[in-house]
Amino acid sequence: MKRINSNPRPGWKAFAESVGFNFHTFDGEPYWDETAYYQFTLSQIEHDLEAPTEELHQMALDLVDDIVNDEQKLQQLAIPQRFWDTVRQSWHSQQPHLYGRMDFSYNGTGPAKLLELNYDTPTSLYETGFFQWVWLEDQLMRGELPQGADQFNSLQDKLQQAFSELSLPQPFYFASVTESIEDKGTVDYLMDIALQAGVNCRYLQLEQLGDIDGQLVDLDGFPIHGLFKLYPWEFMLQEEFSSTLLTSQTQFIEPLWKCLLSNKGILPLLWQKYQGHPNLLPAFFDDGSALQSGWVRKPLFSREGANIELVDSSGKVLKQDGPYNDSGYIRQALASLPQFDDNYTLIGSWVVGDSAAGICIREDNSPITKDSSRFLPHIIVD
Repeated sequence: MKRINSNPRPGWKAFAESVGFNFHTFDGEPYWDETAYYQFTLSQIEHDLEAPTEELHQMALDLVDDIVNDEQKLQQLAIPQRFWDTVRQSWHSQQPHLYGRMDFSYNGTGPAKLLELNYDTPTSLYETGFFQWVWLEDQLMRGELPQGADQFNSLQDKLQQAFSELSLPQPFYFASVTESIEDKGTVDYLMDIALQAGVNCRYLQLEQLGDIDGQLVDLDGFPIHGLFKLYPWEFMLQEEFSSTLLTSQTQFIEPLWKCLLSNKGILPLLWQKYQGHPNLLPAFFDDGSALQSGWVRKPLFSREGANIELVDSSGKVLKQDGPYNDSGYIRQALASLPQFDDNYTLIGSWVVGDSAAGICIREDNSPITKDSSRFLPHIIVD
């Protein structure tokens, strides 16, 4: 695993905007960054990332049955009691799921360590599945990459296959919050893939969801029989229309049972069941006691590094502010992110259905990866 400086493509920003990548820069700082790329060997991809991703995914799925049938575990995950039966039903009726992303600490040697599961509303989808693949093709054509370079990236193909195989109500709605350019870009990308797979798609702002007689409806009052919502389940369960979720016949992507796996509490539950697994870190529901040799404190519900507290082996403390301070916490043993040229590097590994589908790389000048952390492409060279 190497970080290699690279010459950006001439005019890439104009191209990005022409294909809908309007969030390539945040507040004047680069989000998409092609001044460097990461290089892996095929063995590193297949043995250290792809295989563990699929194994950990199955381990997580195997936990769901344990959780839905155990009230203590549902309480530990802070699932509101009035939704327990609905969560349980969504699992027992085998409501299908689409995708997720695991985040790893990995430096090219030794087992990759699972930091968390993003299994409800993971973003970085468009830049992984489409834009970094186009970068690969362009840079190969320009002679900027080693001949024969490849990429671990079947994300777009697997998503299209999944949409073609899922039995989805028609029309199928896609929704995101109005003010987020990134979320809208992600949803537009998924809609385009679904359209190519033959799905009849409609977009709806999340704020425009309505309720008639206990059913979700669109602006015209038509029932929403199927909905992809890029909006966290823990937020959905707190909205004014949350009681509608108890009676709605809507098929959701992601299904409600995914709220169990996107919850940071899944990490101590995984450790309890599979203690000592080489890809897992010791993790516990927070009772105020410190782990030895460094730890990370995370809210059950948090995203993009918000409200993270990190203490390294020397006792140095790093905190990231955020809005997620109204739930329980877990503590996880610290697996420091590797540093390449003073950049802290995190690897996201995608799952579509039950198959590993590619990776994305984020880097930051801080050990805590945030929404502003840069996205860099990668290649495979053997």
